[in-house]
Amino acid sequence: MVGASLQAQVQPAYLNPDLSIDQRVNDLVSRMTLEEKVSQMTHTSKGIKRLGIPDYNWWNECLHGVARSTEKVTVFPQPIGLAATFNPQELFRSAEMIADEGRAVYNASVQKGNTIRRYTGLTFWTPNINIFRDPRWGRGHETYGEDPYLTSEMGIAMVKGLQGNNPNYLKLSACAKHFAVHSGPEPLRHEFNATASDRDLRETYLPAFYRLIKEANVSGVMCAYNSFNGQPCCGSNLFLRKILLHDWKFDGYVTSDCWAITDFLYGHKTHPDSISASSDAVLHGTDLECGDTYRSLPAAVNAGLITEEQIDISLKKLLRIRFRLGMFDPQNKVPYSNIPYSVLESRPHQEQALKMARQSMVLLKNAKNLLPLSSKVKKIALIGPNADNQTTQLGNYNGIPSKNITLLEALRAEKGVEVVYDALSDFTKLDEKVDFQRFADKYKDCDLIIYVGGISPMLEGEEGDAGGVEGFVGGDRTTINLPSVQTEVMKRLYQLNKPMIFICMSGSAMAFNWEAENLPVIIQAWYGGQAAGTALADILFGRYNPSGKLPVTFYHSDADLPSIEDYSMANRTYRYFKGDVLYPFGYGLSYTSFKYNKLQMPAEHQIGDTLTVKVEVRNTGKLAGEEVVQLYLSHRAIASDTPVCQLARFKKVELKAGECKVVEFRLATRDLAYVDETGGIGTTPGTISVFVGNVCPSAPKRFTSKVLSKSVLLKGEPEYFMY
Repeated sequence: MVGASLQAQVQPAYLNPDLSIDQRVNDLVSRMTLEEKVSQMTHTSKGIKRLGIPDYNWWNECLHGVARSTEKVTVFPQPIGLAATFNPQELFRSAEMIADEGRAVYNASVQKGNTIRRYTGLTFWTPNINIFRDPRWGRGHETYGEDPYLTSEMGIAMVKGLQGNNPNYLKLSACAKHFAVHSGPEPLRHEFNATASDRDLRETYLPAFYRLIKEANVSGVMCAYNSFNGQPCCGSNLFLRKILLHDWKFDGYVTSDCWAITDFLYGHKTHPDSISASSDAVLHGTDLECGDTYRSLPAAVNAGLITEEQIDISLKKLLRIRFRLGMFDPQNKVPYSNIPYSVLESRPHQEQALKMARQSMVLLKNAKNLLPLSSKVKKIALIGPNADNQTTQLGNYNGIPSKNITLLEALRAEKGVEVVYDALSDFTKLDEKVDFQRFADKYKDCDLIIYVGGISPMLEGEEGDAGGVEGFVGGDRTTINLPSVQTEVMKRLYQLNKPMIFICMSGSAMAFNWEAENLPVIIQAWYGGQAAGTALADILFGRYNPSGKLPVTFYHSDADLPSIEDYSMANRTYRYFKGDVLYPFGYGLSYTSFKYNKLQMPAEHQIGDTLTVKVEVRNTGKLAGEEVVQLYLSHRAIASDTPVCQLARFKKVELKAGECKVVEFRLATRDLAYVDETGGIGTTPGTISVFVGNVCPSAPKRFTSKVLSKSVLLKGEPEYFMY
């Protein structure tokens, strides 16, 4: 007992869980040498034995499931597909499950004594909340689409689900990336200098980051590769020092994108050497480097470019995260240390992956109600490069599941259905051995043809990970057109005069004009995760009524798009685009029909009060279904250069056949604000238009028959806000 008492007396303060985190962090930092401090500021942080600091690797990913682990894990749809669910509540549940699996992998790594290996830690560089402003950007499928409000709502749900709600500990540490104004071009990202107006910054590029910090308390932010207005984002006065630290009072940690500090030297060429680059990055607020340039920080201190006290500021932020994750506490103190290995791929997780896959699929066309399929369909010709492609449906930044069901496998499991399968081509080239006459004979007694095409994360994705064939460069796409060989194959199949379904797997908007005009059924299936095939079969045979909505605009052609290097939002996305579209933002069909009635709201509204908007939604069809009720605002009567419309609320409701529900939205004064030409954010007197319906009101008239609108006059004193 005396020994134990003596041991308690000499226990260092940083190991005392009864003290505050700041007390513990300050004590630990006071015991460290300069070299030891710097060793903890890169993603591979070697342990310090004398202080009991364990090995740790900060680099981990979980965009739609624990990524790149050696363990088998649950894989949900790619984030762009998750966005198409318009269901943040279910995304929150999915994120909780991902966090459980992340903790289980970490707990297993601790038991094995191997926490220095990448993809074993608790700091997950997720979510990607950049705005998908240009469909050619290869990493757009990692995002939640083109709209700032949808992106914010889904990002908040993801962060809250990952980080948990324990007052003392984080389940995982989430990280909002890439800050800021980052969405291609991928091949130029290490040297590219983006520019944008103050209005575009505040209206488009910053809102999601602000809301994740203020509403979800996201614990990390990753700064982007590119420069903005001539300064690298990881050394930006505007983004890091002014906006993030001064204006928003962000108190989490900032990490660089991987080897972004090296870009200061060789890409942007703003710094002559590693000591100036590393010191400048830290002084601007980049606390952690994914890379190894920060090894030069001791030399930078000796050269007088930075002080040890300034290094301490960043180090303390990093250690605070590790303390909040429970890395310095006994396991019995940390509730998440008990999450067992058995949660990996548990039945509830697999069921949730299927639910999210179902809800992510968007029915774009269903002529003559071909779907759901009749019981008379006995023989199906299944064709195309994604009909049996496990790699495609797992997306990127993905884990590996034990079961990864393609549509071919799912259809073969259907009772009483015979499947004839051929790929006929890859994504961009026809198989030279294909004899269409022979295949015509092979399919002549089929009741239905299903073509599963699109593209793949092997073609669109991160620079260095994708691309390399015609139509793709460095991860980006050079055209939004469906590869011509696929359209050619479908034209040949169309001549067989069979009912035909086109399923498109892609992470971005595609232009398939011939298919939209000629084929009776089109489904946008994204990269649907491990249950993609099962979800598609459930939709095809009517076991699930599709409810997904497009989180991006589908354009007709490349001619509709400005240069990918142009970050102005002019004529981009549903908020500003002036032309016709193939399919609009917020669009998606159901097997049932919905009617909107009785849009209720006051004709006048006092600034400072809550505006209540109600609408009656009735299922007028014969099947139960889910509808995404969408509310948009337009300030064009006050300021003509504001967006045509802007998503302000949405709610996914389930309605039985014949059922009617009143959906209510409540908008605070800030929700009614708009951004002026100077970047100022305010609610001012004047008339605004309110739209409620099943699609964005800026869509062509052929899509907007169910959109109701009213105007409200805002009265009173203006109120102004900050992002």
